[in-house]
Amino acid sequence: MKTVAQETEKQDMGDVHEDPLAKLALRLRTLRAQRGLQMGGLQQRTGLGRTTVSQALNGQMVPSEATLVALAKALGADVEPMLALREAAVRISPVQDFAGEAVRGRPISDWDPLDLEVHPAVEVSAEAGTARFPDEYKSSDPKLEMPGYVRRPHDEELAALVASAAKGHSRMAVLVGSSSTGKTRACWEAVQPLAPLGWRLWHPFEPTHAKALLADHARIGPRTVVWINDAQHYLGTEVGEHVASALRALLTDATRGPVLILGTLWPEYAATYTVLPSPGQADPHAQVRALLARRRINVPDCFDTVATAATKTLAAAGDRQLAQALKQVRDGRLAQYLAGAPELVHRYETATPPARALLHAAMDARRLGASLHLPLAFLEHAAADYLADDEYDTLTDDWFEQALADTSRPVHGHLAPLRRIRPRRSTPATSSPQQAYRLADYLEERGRAIRRILCPPLSFWEAAHQYLTHAEDLNVLADAAEHRHRTYWAYQLRDKAAEAGHPQALYKLAEWWQAEGDRDEAERLAALAAEAGHSQALYMLAFFRSEEGDREEAERLADLGAKAGDSQGLYALAGAWREGGHWGSAARLVALACFAGDAAALYMQAMERWEQGDREEAERLADLAAETGDPQPSYTLAMLRREEGNWDAAERLAQKAAGAGQPRALVRLAELRWEQGERDEAERLAVLAADAGDTEVLTWLAGKWTQAGDRKQTERLTQMSADAGHPAAMYPLAMLRWEEGNRDEAERLADAAANAGHPEVLTRLAVKWKHAGGQEQAERLTQKAVDAACRVGDISTILILVTMAANDPEQAERLARQAVDAGIRSAGDDVEHLWPHGLDPDGTPSEPW
Repeated sequence: MKTVAQETEKQDMGDVHEDPLAKLALRLRTLRAQRGLQMGGLQQRTGLGRTTVSQALNGQMVPSEATLVALAKALGADVEPMLALREAAVRISPVQDFAGEAVRGRPISDWDPLDLEVHPAVEVSAEAGTARFPDEYKSSDPKLEMPGYVRRPHDEELAALVASAAKGHSRMAVLVGSSSTGKTRACWEAVQPLAPLGWRLWHPFEPTHAKALLADHARIGPRTVVWINDAQHYLGTEVGEHVASALRALLTDATRGPVLILGTLWPEYAATYTVLPSPGQADPHAQVRALLARRRINVPDCFDTVATAATKTLAAAGDRQLAQALKQVRDGRLAQYLAGAPELVHRYETATPPARALLHAAMDARRLGASLHLPLAFLEHAAADYLADDEYDTLTDDWFEQALADTSRPVHGHLAPLRRIRPRRSTPATSSPQQAYRLADYLEERGRAIRRILCPPLSFWEAAHQYLTHAEDLNVLADAAEHRHRTYWAYQLRDKAAEAGHPQALYKLAEWWQAEGDRDEAERLAALAAEAGHSQALYMLAFFRSEEGDREEAERLADLGAKAGDSQGLYALAGAWREGGHWGSAARLVALACFAGDAAALYMQAMERWEQGDREEAERLADLAAETGDPQPSYTLAMLRREEGNWDAAERLAQKAAGAGQPRALVRLAELRWEQGERDEAERLAVLAADAGDTEVLTWLAGKWTQAGDRKQTERLTQMSADAGHPAAMYPLAMLRWEEGNRDEAERLADAAANAGHPEVLTRLAVKWKHAGGQEQAERLTQKAVDAACRVGDISTILILVTMAANDPEQAERLARQAVDAGIRSAGDDVEHLWPHGLDPDGTPSEPW
């Protein structure tokens, strides 16, 4: 007679095959049957939860080592064979997606951190005691070649997030910090506890980061870490909004969870993606902003005293790398030193003029958007005009070879300012591969800071047009030229990108020819762009058909655009038909646009329902718009509800608007409460708005207390605003110091705000000086504000400054030129009037072309 265990084993053998996880689960079930234990008894013996025991016995999840040891002890079995099965289970692909295909990624333990872009660290020779970088980073245990890890406050935040993911909750974090501050290493260390739990890791990057993620995001299975290091390569691309939308959907899809999304960003990218647009302005990063909301973790540039003390402990225990870093670093920038940053900067600052010209060309290419790998021929041609006349005249015949040798010479044996890129064997061969070089990350970041307000010289644009072949590079540099009002080169680069079939370039050229009055050429290019998948080109063609009276074909094209994911043209076309008196056709298009989730159409319908007295339907439509990321209907209805005196409904709608990324309605309600004298209520609403992302409201409230003469409240609110990460909070304090007569302290506070990204404080102080008759001081502060605004791309400050200089045409033109050189195209409405044919690279007005 067969035992229960034998019967159980027979029933399960058909499902086991060679799956080690199934074998392990079968072994556990067999042992439980042999011991005659029920689930409750096994739980009691092990002290484990029912779900943990059930998942282990049923093969639903790879058990942790601790779980397996506890089960083996309770069952009186040898744990070693089971641990071997567990290790094998971790290393194979355990799940299939809904289509029966293998999910993305591979076990975390199979990854080398170098392949995940963790910076190789300085290695110290035991004999010489000097720092160097290892020539080969691969090893059976990659962590052996990295220094000991020092946990800091951001690691604690990350650990809590990972623990939550391990418990079954989908989570995401993006570490924000400067180059070489340890962001990627922190992510690598954070995911290690997930490795023994059977988690996988997927790092999408081929053919491009964004395309790889969009192509395969549907094949991400449960217990997967999605690795989006340098997240600008995903979120800052042409399809960045689609990437963000896909990741948001993944985080909320219970059938594919839990997943953990980890990314890193430099602060300037995070600021660009999360800034709130002004009312009426385009919102190019709505999905990205929503994705990043409350999911950012800041990584400081420097180790604090606690982390430094921990580093000293590890160094004393024998970590030569950390000991070397402590000897060399006095400002807490240990992570940067370990990544070789100080030597990179030294090499840049002491470079010969030809070598520095080469680095400047590479810096400009990267900050303007060119891809990582820069062709050698491009660098050689581009570098010429970065040299002064006397430097150029004294060049030797082999100047470029020498400069390249200087810049590609390794730092500490590994990193180099410019590093040659060798195509991997897996990379498809081309008929004429170009040698390419990559600029060191730390120098790239430095270039963005020190060269932000500079426009590249003529040789740069010539080299880009002649030697760059990737359509995306050409198109993004065409954008950069256009933003700097270098109209001729914008057209030339766009034209070459269009020849390569780039959809956006084709569409932009179609727009250009339409503005020039060449309808036939515009239509030809729009048709090519539409064939290449550009939805806005479909709408351009739809408008052309509409103008010809072919509304049926126009509607068909607009519907195709909506199905391609862009419904805005439906609403625009509906507006044109309304103006033409075609009310029925227009109403049909508006309905289609609303169904497709078009925010503008939803807004119009919501306002119509409000005017008809249908408050409930108006708010339902506003809620739908908020779900698409557009807060405007909720904002408008909140104000209308306030006019009716319904504060509760107004605040509820304002909260909806804030949840969609626009807390301005809460700010407006706070302003109204203040005007009514309800200061406590005003502060409550202001704090809600600050929590929703508009920390500037606290600065406004501090200013109100300043006007009320309550300096204690001003100081309190200013500190709250500063703590919330809004340096402009220094403005009320600066104004207080001004009124007290302490002009030096007022300027110091304004400088501090500008250095933290808020040059408008300097602008306001300049106005104070101007009104007080201090023209010289006003001009000096104005120039400081312009320089700071150009560095951070602050359009509003530039507009204020140009307006201030309206009665001085020469100064206004100088400010406008500084702005366009920095890429702030919308720095003034008079740019086209000032330079109708654009500017040459050296800043002189272009001749007609």
